[in-house]
Amino acid sequence: MDYLNKLVEFQKSHDLVFKDIDLLKKAFTHSSYANEHNVDCNERLEFLGDAVLQIAVSEFLFENFPNEDEGFLSKKRAKNVCESALCVIAKKMNLGDYLLLGRGEEQSNGDKKCSTLSNTFEALLGAIYLDRGFNEIFKILDRYLFTQLLDDQFAVERDYKSSFQEYVQSDTKRSIDYRLISETGPAHNKLFEIAVYMDEIRMGVGKGKTKKEAEQNSAKEALTKLASK
Repeated sequence: MDYLNKLVEFQKSHDLVFKDIDLLKKAFTHSSYANEHNVDCNERLEFLGDAVLQIAVSEFLFENFPNEDEGFLSKKRAKNVCESALCVIAKKMNLGDYLLLGRGEEQSNGDKKCSTLSNTFEALLGAIYLDRGFNEIFKILDRYLFTQLLDDQFAVERDYKSSFQEYVQSDTKRSIDYRLISETGPAHNKLFEIAVYMDEIRMGVGKGKTKKEAEQNSAKEALTKLASK
C-alpha cells in the first residue's frame, strides 16, 4: 500500500475527510524525514495545534465545570494536555503507523516515542483546523479526550496546602506550621486531626484518614476563613 492510500485509510478510520491531503501528509512529516527529503516538517502545524487544543479544552472545561475556579480548571487542563496524556491518545489513534521518519529515527523506533507521538497529535489538530475548521476539532476531541475530562479517574485533587503556602509567601515574615491535635481509631482505620498555624495563629483545623488529607483539609479551612475576610 502506497503512502497516499494509507492516508485515505487513516481518514476512514477516524471519520475525517481532508480537502487538502498534502496538509494531512505534512502533519505526519517528522523533521528528520523533512531534512532528508527537503520538504516541510510538521513543527509549524504542531505550534498551531497546541494553541487550538488549549482553546478547545479550555472552552470545554469552562462549559462543563461551571462551579470550579480558575486554579482547578488550569490544573485539569494541564493534566489532560500534557505529553503523556496526548501520547495515550496518539497511540489509540495509531498515529505512529503513519509517521514519516528519517532513517535514524526509524532505527531508534521514533514512531513509539511519546514526545514524537504527542507532537504529531498536535500537528494533526493543526492540520484539521486549517482544513476543516474548529468544529471538526471538537469532533476528534469529543471522541478521544473530552470523555476522560469528565471521568473521575482524571479528577484534579485541589492542593489547598500549596494555595495556602502561596498566600503566606506573599508576606515573607510569616510562617506555616501543621500540628497534630489527635490521632484516634485502630491501626487499620486511623482518623487524624491537624491544625494549621500562621505564625502562632490557628487558621484552620482538618480531619482525614491520613495526615496528608488532614493537612489539606486544615489548609482548606484556613483559605475559606481568609476568603470570607
